[in-house]
Amino acid sequence: MYIHLGQSVVVPEIDVIGIFDLDNTTGSHITRKFLNDAEKDGRVVSVSDELPRSFVVSGTGKEIKIHLSQLSPQTLLKRSELGIFSNV
Repeated sequence: MYIHLGQSVVVPEIDVIGIFDLDNTTGSHITRKFLNDAEKDGRVVSVSDELPRSFVVSGTGKEIKIHLSQLSPQTLLKRSELGIFSNV
């Protein structure tokens, strides 16, 4: 199963490590450093041109990606709990 992150972007549900609220977590210098380092490494993917509200960390092993999504973390969580996935 896949979880739809917005627009036409989906990630395998099993690969999702965490869903985070961008406003609440970027107050920490550790989170900002993590996101900056990931962006420098080319691992950040913007799902939409809209202002991001959440970021989703996904991947396996060394293939970690960060998806910036315009959807709220609550919406993404509800989608995963309710089984609203795309069967791609």
